[in-house]
Amino acid sequence: MALRILLADDHTIIRNGLRLLLERQPDFTVVGEASNGREAIELADLKNPDVIIMDVAMPIMNGIEATARITAAQSKIAVVILSMHSDESYILRSLRAGARGYLLKDSAEADLIGAVRAVAAGKAFFSPVVSKFLADDYLRQLRQSGVEDPYDLLTARERELLQLVAEGKSAKAIGALLNLSVHTVDTHRANLMSKLNVHNVPELILYAVRKGIIH
Repeated sequence: MALRILLADDHTIIRNGLRLLLERQPDFTVVGEASNGREAIELADLKNPDVIIMDVAMPIMNGIEATARITAAQSKIAVVILSMHSDESYILRSLRAGARGYLLKDSAEADLIGAVRAVAAGKAFFSPVVSKFLADDYLRQLRQSGVEDPYDLLTARERELLQLVAEGKSAKAIGALLNLSVHTVDTHRANLMSKLNVHNVPELILYAVRKGIIH
């Protein structure tokens, strides 16, 4: 079964380039193209894609707002944000909107296929440049503040859970994998989030990227 992909970018030349790149894969098919966020929402409903490649800066409605509306309505659709920005605020806003991947435009040619396959499999994906930037920034902040890395406070079970949650696995799937009840998984997750001082799953994913636990 081919992966159905929707492209959302306001530049025709970029959409054409992405389409050419994607359709070289025998199991990928581009089912539609949108030039703004509102059009992306309409096409997502009409075409029912598996994956959307979503530009951040688009007219009428930006890609992050469009992502939030699409994932709220159709949680099975995986969104990869395409952006020129590597700073943390854009990444966190994208994750909070429901995106599973964050790809820099200048690395799209090298990383796009891997990103689509990763998010379609329920995993997160970040451009290697983004992962390195976040990891380096995290180490710099620790050195400047002189505080202990909260990761060292986690138990072995909590570290295991951190990776599984950051990879996008549900509490039920984690429970089956670790032979734990969903309630126990939820308890461990609450404990590790408290120790790391993060307040939701997007922040947890961002932390895992900064630590190099996922890429």
